[in-house]
Amino acid sequence: MKLGLICDGVSRDLSHALKVMDEFELKYAELQFVGEKEVGDHSTQEIAEIKSTLEKHNKPVSCLSRHVFAGMTTENRPGDALHVKHMDALKRVMEMAHELDSPLVRIMTQKKEQILWGHGGAEKWNVAKGAWDTMPPMIAPAVELAKTEGLTLVVETGNGTMVNSNYTARKLIDDLDAKDTLKVLWDPANNCWCHEVAYPDGYDAVRDGYLGHIHIKDVKVDTPKATLEVRKMGEGQLADQFRPMADALRRDNYEGVISFESVYHPGNGNFEDGFRESVGLFKEIFG
Repeated sequence: MKLGLICDGVSRDLSHALKVMDEFELKYAELQFVGEKEVGDHSTQEIAEIKSTLEKHNKPVSCLSRHVFAGMTTENRPGDALHVKHMDALKRVMEMAHELDSPLVRIMTQKKEQILWGHGGAEKWNVAKGAWDTMPPMIAPAVELAKTEGLTLVVETGNGTMVNSNYTARKLIDDLDAKDTLKVLWDPANNCWCHEVAYPDGYDAVRDGYLGHIHIKDVKVDTPKATLEVRKMGEGQLADQFRPMADALRRDNYEGVISFESVYHPGNGNFEDGFRESVGLFKEIFG
């Protein structure tokens, strides 16, 4: 399968991150922060330098991952100042995607309301009424822009965002009737926070044409204590699910990229050290 790295997890120095990728034979570069800037904020000259660096290392870009729509809430509406700001940033990311031949651009969703739907009384007393309904209109302009630009959007399943599971990601795509333009960026570790089992539950929700990109890391969540621990791959709660996931992806001929997300450190604050402790198992399982 196609393996890659979210580069700034190792280093915001792109040249160094790509050298590390070379060392471990990871091909596809996912860009989020390069230098001190998030993708979409780089100048024309800086983009040219990024392109040159990628070409030097023969690394195609898998995805440009800006935090588009992150931090917005159910109080926001299409066309308000914050929405316009995010849409303007998305336009800049798409311009960069064309320059770097990135097929995918990531978006996020607004902050999570905990209970979106309910039954047996919960629909009256517990549901954040109308919260979900505020989101598709916020995302629809991004989908239309992607269609115009000939690009594919991927919506990430986030810890604290409205889309925090494969179930909700698929529902958003279906509500927008956007399966041709909007895909799921599945981060099974993020989905642990809402207790969606990665395999088979999470996978089955997106296997039939909804899956566009994958992030891999391992975690241990304690939702009652509001605590998240990132762990060395294979030592978190996804340890027994990675291989069934990989087997299913191979069986179904998944053609997208699987990016390792280097957000673990072994206690010293050095995320490259964390990457080096986990990348062998990542390649063994998903390679």
